[in-house]
Amino acid sequence: MQGLPLQFTNVSKTFFIKGEALPVLQDLSLDCPAGSFTALLGPSGCGKSTLLRLALALESEDSGSLKIGGQSPRAACRSGAVGVAFQDSALLPWRTVEENIRLPFQVLGRKQPDSARIGELIELVGLRGFEKARPGELSGGMRQRVAIARSLATEPRVLLMDEPFGALDLILRRQMNLELQRIWSAKRPTTLLITHGVDEAVYLADRVVVMSPRPARAIADIPIDFDRPRAPELLRDPAFHETCDRIATLLQPAAAAPGLKETA
Repeated sequence: MQGLPLQFTNVSKTFFIKGEALPVLQDLSLDCPAGSFTALLGPSGCGKSTLLRLALALESEDSGSLKIGGQSPRAACRSGAVGVAFQDSALLPWRTVEENIRLPFQVLGRKQPDSARIGELIELVGLRGFEKARPGELSGGMRQRVAIARSLATEPRVLLMDEPFGALDLILRRQMNLELQRIWSAKRPTTLLITHGVDEAVYLADRVVVMSPRPARAIADIPIDFDRPRAPELLRDPAFHETCDRIATLLQPAAAAPGLKETA
């Protein structure tokens, strides 16, 4: 099933904290084509997670528009077209792996899939044999695999990920990057990944969008042209490191000066 386009057009969002205005997003536009993989980088607190919350209909934009396949975020989420994975796997501790993966169907009030479908998802994330295990019996990486399987349960056409591997150590994080690449290649949902890892963004994405400090705007949109599938050897490629260094430079405070916008 092909991904759906995800489009933010001149989106602005301001929060009010103790009566004080806190602009978070300002006229931000971002177009994620169907089936693409976009990584979003920016300083902590710049508004990256707010962008995802808007796409999940957990917040409403003050101005501008947001469409998922031409629908509102609320309509797209209610249809099961949007999957999400956060840094915290947020698994229900009393439920087994199978039962946690089935949760989106209960939340959406949809008919439960048969065991074969759940088995396919468990196989996809490499957890065969752990169907009856509970979260407390799994490692951190395994819990994140369950969270990814759950995010794919409704066969979403858009996948939103907010630092899904941020709490993992470097070695496990790289293993999960390989797994995510494999899973994305098999399903091809339109994916928007928020991360603080420059190497993770470059390794996984088709493009990397760099955001300014709050109120966020895009200051760079960089295509990533490395061939797929991407092997671990890419992490040692001088061209890979050159791309990472270029993006890291853009993340420095001076790069967010007004008027700077890099597109290639």
